[in-house]
Amino acid sequence: MHITVAGKQVETGEALQTHVREGLTSIARKYFDHALEANVTFRRDAKVKGAFACDINLKAGRNLFMRGEGEGPDAHRAFEVAAEHVAKRLRRYRRRVNDHARSMAEPRDQEAAESATQYVLQPEEEAEETGAAPVDGTKVDHSVIVAEQPTEIVRLSVSEAVMRLDLTHQVVLMFRNSGSGALNVVYRRVDGCIGWIDAPTA
Repeated sequence: MHITVAGKQVETGEALQTHVREGLTSIARKYFDHALEANVTFRRDAKVKGAFACDINLKAGRNLFMRGEGEGPDAHRAFEVAAEHVAKRLRRYRRRVNDHARSMAEPRDQEAAESATQYVLQPEEEAEETGAAPVDGTKVDHSVIVAEQPTEIVRLSVSEAVMRLDLTHQVVLMFRNSGSGALNVVYRRVDGCIGWIDAPTA
């Protein structure tokens, strides 16, 4: 597994990087053999003076991403908290897959996935302040595209989509309903519940 360790105004020495790599490698081997890469970022905790925060973004499979966040009095402790969040989600993933008695193996995702493009939009007022411009040079009314990347729309059941939304800690997930074939969306509501949008087929 490829692991990248970075710091935002935080020194990431050799001891910390070794601790991160050994910890994540151990978790990946224990819970998920297909882990591909992880990006670990340390920063100062904005909420507690003198404390540290750690963000872990783990690519556990071709279409499976997980995130863990942690805070602590030092960088090592912040990582341990974030790593435990990732481990907890991996344990939950394994348990739910077994409970559903179905495989979410990568070959099925590769056959069923559709290509799409994901855009990151910057509000117009922020774009004016930073001098950003649309990537294609065209004028837009309310926002500017500041990044785009390929993504995939996977064929899933609603329960699988909800599981993936929960495990990856995303706010919204678009998928192709394996039952109806229609494009569906599951999203996290402000009250903490999960919403489901089922678009009718043409």
